[in-house]
Amino acid sequence: MARVGLGWTNQQLAENAQVAPNTVSNFENGRDIQPSSKQAIERALLSSRQVRFEGANCVCIVDKPSA
Repeated sequence: MARVGLGWTNQQLAENAQVAPNTVSNFENGRDIQPSSKQAIERALLSSRQVRFEGANCVCIVDKPSA
């Protein structure tokens, strides 16, 4: 799970994506959610600049850049 790899809680991802925590749970458990909610979650994850999507089922955590 990308959110866990980022160290984010369900609540943090929900807040960043501006969706309900239940929507995040449904998304993570493979349940159907609104396409706009899925896009919002994906945008929130990408905004971390540590996540990239590869193909339909692969989410990769990118190492943090060194300071």
